[in-house]
Amino acid sequence: MATVESAVANGLGPNAKFYEEFEVGTEWVTPRRTITEADIVLFTAVTGDQNPVHTDEEFAKNSVFGARLLHGPAVFAIATGLEFRLGIKEGTAIAFLGMTWDMRGPVKAGDTLHVRERVTSKRETKKPDSGIVFFYVAVENQRGEVVQEGEWKVMMKRKPGLYS
Repeated sequence: MATVESAVANGLGPNAKFYEEFEVGTEWVTPRRTITEADIVLFTAVTGDQNPVHTDEEFAKNSVFGARLLHGPAVFAIATGLEFRLGIKEGTAIAFLGMTWDMRGPVKAGDTLHVRERVTSKRETKKPDSGIVFFYVAVENQRGEVVQEGEWKVMMKRKPGLYS
């Protein structure tokens, strides 16, 4: 068995899991993160998405949302960062292969988000050193409301030495 030092040297995080270690039904909850005005402004600047529901307070006050919103893709991006903090894929994820994703509710400055993630299924690949794990991922706000959710499909490394 590898030492902690050799695992770190190989890029494995202390909580990293290999394909074989993911069990259907296992669930994790990430730390929380509060959305700020800066999140909205920075995502607008990076993407150039100047939709007034994100950039015009007076317009947004009169919208069905009543305030400016964080862009939906920004919420997804923040979810990936929150999920990374779990460390379960650090050094063992090979590739993010795709997702289905639904936006269920608005996210505003001041909302506090966390991610709930659960293994829903897994399958082997033709390559003996990897497998695919399917995760249900939900972004929840401080009221426990799911604001975005879907399935992430990730190719994971298998434990070294279990294949030839």
